[in-house]
Amino acid sequence: MTMRARGAKAARGMLGSTPGSMVKEGYYFGVPVLLLGGGAYLLRWNVMATVFVVLALFIFSFFRNPERAIPSEPGAVVSPGDGRVVVVTEEEHERKPGKRVSIFLAVWNVHVNRSPATGTITKMEYRPGKFLAAMRERASLENEQNIFTLSTDAGEIVFKQIAGLIARRVVSWKKTGEKVARGERIGLVRFGSRVDLWVPKEAEILVRVGENVKGGSSVLARWPVKPAAGSLDGASTATTDANRFTA
Repeated sequence: MTMRARGAKAARGMLGSTPGSMVKEGYYFGVPVLLLGGGAYLLRWNVMATVFVVLALFIFSFFRNPERAIPSEPGAVVSPGDGRVVVVTEEEHERKPGKRVSIFLAVWNVHVNRSPATGTITKMEYRPGKFLAAMRERASLENEQNIFTLSTDAGEIVFKQIAGLIARRVVSWKKTGEKVARGERIGLVRFGSRVDLWVPKEAEILVRVGENVKGGSSVLARWPVKPAAGSLDGASTATTDANRFTA
């Protein structure tokens, strides 16, 4: 097992994705800073104490983990994260035509990421890379990222956790083969980042550049499941046969 794999496993165990007001990692980063503020106050270093307390409050806010109302409408594909839509474009993925929506997460946004749809994670790939500003177009290809391929009833979609200029680590709480529900928490990216969503060309994009969205609750696209070929004909035939039998 590689060091990174061990780190990812430890991260899942230490941080978890337990719903609540804040992910566990917030305590790991925030409590020591808050204690430094208390120590500075006891030493009457009031300015320093204020700085530490404000910093601790920012850290606690960054790692907040609010509940969300998950849409139940069939075919809804929700946002993987909170932030502002910065790109909506046509893009191929593995030679398949489709569309990509990119969302920039500022430091004040919630950074817990969520699954855009119900399905099974058939592939999860970690790609090391650069730490370009997350708003730049090149960040989708060149920055450090986790890439999830999700198999749904309608087909495959892809979403990414992308590190940014300040964010230096992408954290996943899931692994290949796991089933996830629409809006379920799947990980986080620390301190400013980006998430991408790719859907096939058949999906209808419902957002535009400049819109603010919320992870798990904002619907980015609509991609309903198509009825199986011949199912309608089969149903009609069965009905006809039943009517003939009754007659």
